[in-house]
Amino acid sequence: MLNFDYKNPTKVLFGKGQIAQLAKEIPVNAKVLMLYGGGSIKTNGVYEQVKAALASFDVIEFGGIPANPEYEILMDALAIIKKEKITYLLAVGGGSVIDGTKFLSSAALYEGAEPWDILAKPIRTEKGMPFATVLTLPATGSEMNSGAVITRRSTQQKLGMGGPGLFPQFSILDPQVIHSIPDRQIANGITDAFTHVLEQYMTYPAHALLQDRIAESIMQTLIEIAPVILKDKSNYDAACDFMWSCTMALNGLIQKGVPTDWSVHAIGHELTALYNIDHARTLAIIAPSVYRYKFNSKKEKLAQYAERIWNIKTGTIEEKAEQAIAKTEEFFHSLNIKTKLSEYTNDYKSCAAFAAERLKSRGWVALGERKDITPEDVYKIVEMSY
Repeated sequence: MLNFDYKNPTKVLFGKGQIAQLAKEIPVNAKVLMLYGGGSIKTNGVYEQVKAALASFDVIEFGGIPANPEYEILMDALAIIKKEKITYLLAVGGGSVIDGTKFLSSAALYEGAEPWDILAKPIRTEKGMPFATVLTLPATGSEMNSGAVITRRSTQQKLGMGGPGLFPQFSILDPQVIHSIPDRQIANGITDAFTHVLEQYMTYPAHALLQDRIAESIMQTLIEIAPVILKDKSNYDAACDFMWSCTMALNGLIQKGVPTDWSVHAIGHELTALYNIDHARTLAIIAPSVYRYKFNSKKEKLAQYAERIWNIKTGTIEEKAEQAIAKTEEFFHSLNIKTKLSEYTNDYKSCAAFAAERLKSRGWVALGERKDITPEDVYKIVEMSY
């Protein structure tokens, strides 16, 4: 097991009725900017609950943060923060709203001329404006980590940021919100969380037995509850397991002491930037090709995954590993998630060159757990995904 440091300061309030606790958690003299997305919170009851809980606070609203939080839109919110002298941010939404709020938390205290530099350089955020979240769409784990990804539409860039100053002070997770989420977003959330685990697991053995077992338990839970929650979104027990699995998949715990990959995300982000394909679906497109391309260096963990997750007990290491990749694709297909780029766009033949060049241009020339995936490899991986 590798050396590691671990601290997660986010307080989690989980379960029915927890939105009512907002007033007890936010400082009494705070001037709050409430951020949300397309307005679904106004049809599922969350908006009314939040407004009731914050009745005694000075609250300004900013809606319209899109599924891939866009820099240009967030800059409008930043102008409001400065003009209105906001002191506290509250993200009410899924990972995109929370990621956008993290950018604003950093940008609000940033003293440079161009806030995009926080992402482009990148600049680690040691201290941000305090913020909290009310999670409405399980998927990204952003409610309990310090990372964010922001899109700049004008330049077709999608970049990450982070730092210890970007942990939410607290996050409210009420699984009851799941009953109103469209099937497509449920499937995306399951796929996103599952791939988050794979990025931290599908590398090489590091003799971190407990971390492996925790990662496997999250994947097993997602596989088990997927058909249940898609059939009946009012099933509270399944909703609880779904929401908590997504949080645990990326709150930092399972990546401690082990090598991690993240090449799937790095490449997948370029597909979103170019085609605006749902983030989770880009991961489902790229992950099988990464595992096939890096088969020899990943086959031991692939075989372990085959045995423990898919109950594949017979065959050689190579045979088990190959079946594991096929089973992963089958799982995504069971969620109605397509796994070939050509199933999303007819304009796919230039994507391999685009992704390779974009990663090369920003100096990302050594991806993966062994830092051996070059832009030339990225070209081949994306081409395999057509």
